[in-house]
Amino acid sequence: MSFDTIKTSDILKYIGMANVLIIDLRDKKDYDKGHIPSAVNIPYEELEDNKEYIRHDYLLIFYCDRGNVSLLAARDLMKDGYNIKSLYGGIHAYRGKLDKS
Repeated sequence: MSFDTIKTSDILKYIGMANVLIIDLRDKKDYDKGHIPSAVNIPYEELEDNKEYIRHDYLLIFYCDRGNVSLLAARDLMKDGYNIKSLYGGIHAYRGKLDKS
């Protein structure tokens, strides 16, 4: 099983889509400053403890600051049968609108 990376311009079609969960892996402070619309915050360090709450029938899209952490998270959860995409370049490469908490 493998996962795909997606370009930041491609994430726009997933925002607000049913059965898609966009997960911001950064810490809460960074998430609150600005995140991709509809994204939920699950810091990477807390992902393992929270994966029981993440549905296997959803497409997960992970992103972090620059893309490295989301690749690690995708690799980790892929082994558990999740359908995952990772945002190439992370939020640093994203040029769209940001929501703030």
